[in-house]
Amino acid sequence: MSRILTPQIGRRHVLRGIAAAGAAALVPGAAEALIAGRPLVTTPAQTEGPFYPTDWTGDIDNDLVRVMGEAAQAQGHVTHIVGRVIDSSGTPVPSAMVEIWQCDATGIYRHPRDTHWFRERDARFQGRGRTLTARNGAYRFRTIRPVAYPGRTPHIHFQVITPGHEPLVTQMYVTGEPLNERDGILNAIRDPRQRASVIVDLEPAERIEEKALVATFDIVLG
Repeated sequence: MSRILTPQIGRRHVLRGIAAAGAAALVPGAAEALIAGRPLVTTPAQTEGPFYPTDWTGDIDNDLVRVMGEAAQAQGHVTHIVGRVIDSSGTPVPSAMVEIWQCDATGIYRHPRDTHWFRERDARFQGRGRTLTARNGAYRFRTIRPVAYPGRTPHIHFQVITPGHEPLVTQMYVTGEPLNERDGILNAIRDPRQRASVIVDLEPAERIEEKALVATFDIVLG
């Protein structure tokens, strides 16, 4: 099963904190919708982008900050992403494959076509990861706070794969980022409720890991 490791604190404490964080929130307005018997706002599909990982071999677990064989961890602000995969009635979706990929702290993807002559990719950043949802639909990742690069506001790519359904590709954004208002891909989501559903708050995660951040990103399948 996928792992979450940190050098500062014990693994059991990390997992306990992440479980508590994942249970703390649901999609904005979800509780009210379920009480009223209304379907939840589904997570919008978005572009996969040009840098979907070409290599899923090696270390592809849910801890993107530590790469096997590397002595140090990745550059960037450690961020825990927790959430659940559910359907529009609020029913958990177990055993769904959740993939994420994002650029490193300098704005470079782990992809052969994303090259920059003036700087190198952070080899200590895993760049992509996979995990399966639990019976209650929960998933978690340990990664870094997404950063902006030319043309895009900070974001993390997600893909959810469930048996018998088309994969859902979407992106997660950060509340308060100035570039959000000008990001063409984010603002192509016309339904304001769907657009709000992919913008998350980053909060201090001291109960999980010292100096880290945590965000809750629940994914609602249509």
